[in-house]
Amino acid sequence: MDLGPFPHADGWDEAVDRDATNPLLSQREAFVVDDPDLLYLDGNSLGRLPTAALDDVEDTSRRQWGDRLIRSWNEGWWEQQLRLGDLLAPIIGARAGEVIVSESTTTNLFKLAVAAMRARPDRSVVLTDDLNFPTDNYALAGAAELLGDGRRVRTARSPDGINGATDALLAALDEDVALLSLSHTCFKSGFVYDLPRLTAAAHEAGALVLWDLSHSAGSVPVGLAAHDVDLAVGCTYKYLNGGPGSPAFLYVREDLQSQLDNPIAGWWGHEDPFGFDLEFRPTDGIRRFHVGTMPMLSLNAIEAGVRQVAEVGIDTIREVSISLTSFLVEQADAHLAELGFTVASPRDAARRGSHVSLAHPDGWPITRALIEEAAVLPDFRAPDNLRLGIAPLYVSHQMIHTAVQRIAAVVRDGLHERYRGTTAAVT
Repeated sequence: MDLGPFPHADGWDEAVDRDATNPLLSQREAFVVDDPDLLYLDGNSLGRLPTAALDDVEDTSRRQWGDRLIRSWNEGWWEQQLRLGDLLAPIIGARAGEVIVSESTTTNLFKLAVAAMRARPDRSVVLTDDLNFPTDNYALAGAAELLGDGRRVRTARSPDGINGATDALLAALDEDVALLSLSHTCFKSGFVYDLPRLTAAAHEAGALVLWDLSHSAGSVPVGLAAHDVDLAVGCTYKYLNGGPGSPAFLYVREDLQSQLDNPIAGWWGHEDPFGFDLEFRPTDGIRRFHVGTMPMLSLNAIEAGVRQVAEVGIDTIREVSISLTSFLVEQADAHLAELGFTVASPRDAARRGSHVSLAHPDGWPITRALIEEAAVLPDFRAPDNLRLGIAPLYVSHQMIHTAVQRIAAVVRDGLHERYRGTTAAVT
């Protein structure tokens, strides 16, 4: 099929004009791009590889591990997750000493949820919503079951499966709620919650707040310190471009660090880890919420992506993201609506993150056809969402225009029909 570009199609001139003033257009040069025809629109699942990360991994492997061996623990390894936390902190609006790169997002969420529930022993409810990433709800339910004493998860329902359950959450914040835990940017629709409003409402009700920033970190300003957020977690492999399965991060507001206990006591959180005492004594500061030995190859691979986002600035990234996703919505209305697509993300840019979901009854076979035959790489979320992740550091308006035209061609030409009934382990 014709891979474009498609200068004859409506919207091309506008795409060119918008890219002419795009302050991030040159940032794409900082990434590995082996196939120039591939339109990679899955940065909300796995970010592209920064070229600088190749050097970091090479140095970690050959010099730090190969030559320096165990000496590297005293030459930077031991403190790296703290340094990366401080580098990441401004991206999510936190202060130095409030963020650490540690374990996985689910593990971090479980640790902080248990700590928060223990800090509110007279309250039994963890409040969340049905747009939360399912593994978060699994972890919250597991934490409640572990602690017992009638603790339970209460789930507020979205009014339409796209927009968050703000009104229902506000109505449910009562004296029984110990913790409000939500995804700041919802994984399927891209809806972005009003973090200041819900955080303030939870505090007024006497509850703590735990935000999952996995789809916000690196794409949406958060303002944790400015809005007095208690706790947060997030991954580094999406818009922070840290690499597949790269370690996650957690945030604990400074004044809470001495008040909360890490329920998974591990030697890296001990005040004297090399004293090898049999009794656990938690260290001070954010490190007390860490557990065990870090995987240095993947930890060091994170730095290049985080540093790039920090240097560019989250406000600039957000400005370009709004322009890109708004253009995508416009192009979907103009070229895809007549083919059965509907926009399954908020149309209000202030309430939309950096991905756009397009619903279609044949969403899965269309996704497969795009990947296999049209050089467009999105992802799919059941039951019918074709999800397009728009990473502003390497996606342009012209790419979006071309991708929409390729999507339209796949459906018009019926290329998706041959993928009906196919399956894949990862969608």
